[in-house]
Amino acid sequence: MSRPFQTLTHPTEFCYEEKRSRFHAYVWPVKSKEEGFEFFNAMKQQHPDARHHCWAYLIGDPEQALMAGFNDDGEPGGTAGKPMLNVLTQRKVGNSFAAVARYFGGIKLGAGGLTRAYGQAVSGALDLAEFCMVVPTQPIEIIVSFALEQRVRNLLSQMRLSVSNTVYDAEKVLLQSECPQDQIGNLQNQLREQTSGSAILKTEK
Repeated sequence: MSRPFQTLTHPTEFCYEEKRSRFHAYVWPVKSKEEGFEFFNAMKQQHPDARHHCWAYLIGDPEQALMAGFNDDGEPGGTAGKPMLNVLTQRKVGNSFAAVARYFGGIKLGAGGLTRAYGQAVSGALDLAEFCMVVPTQPIEIIVSFALEQRVRNLLSQMRLSVSNTVYDAEKVLLQSECPQDQIGNLQNQLREQTSGSAILKTEK
C-alpha cells in the first residue's frame, strides 16, 4: 500500500556551472512518465544547441517507486541520468521528472566531475522548489440498502470523501468514491458499525 509522499507544487529550474560547462536543470511535478516527456521535449526545443539532454523520472512513492528511469544521452554511462535519479530518490521527491541540458565548455570533467555536476544541478533546482504531499487514493464501491444510503453518505461526508457516481437497482444502491489508501481499513470498520455489517465495500485491485 502506497504511503503519502512529497512532490513539487510547481516546476523549478536551476543553472549550475562547472569549468565553463553549463548544466540547465529542470524538475517538473508529473503523474506519469508520458507527461514528463512532454515537458522534456519542450525543454529540448528551448535548448537546441545543448550537447546533451539527459533525464530521470520517479513515479509514485520514492521509497517504493511504481516506475523509475533515466538516460545519459551520450554522456559516459552512469554519469548523468543515474546521479539525477539518485538525487530525486535521496531527497524523496515522488511524481517528478528531471532534465538537464548541458552545454560543453571545452574542458573535460571526467566521470566524477560529470556525476557531481549533474547531481548538483538537479539538487540546486530542488533547493528552490516548494513541496506538497500526495496522498494515494484507491477507487471504491459501497453497496448498501436504500434504507441505509443516507447514513453511508453521511459517513463519507464526515470522512471528507465525495461520491463520484451513484447506481440504483431494484434492491440496492451502489456508491462510487475514492478513498485514501491508508483510510480504507478505517472506512471498513465504520461501515460495519453504521450498517451492522450489511454494507459491502469493494476496492479495485
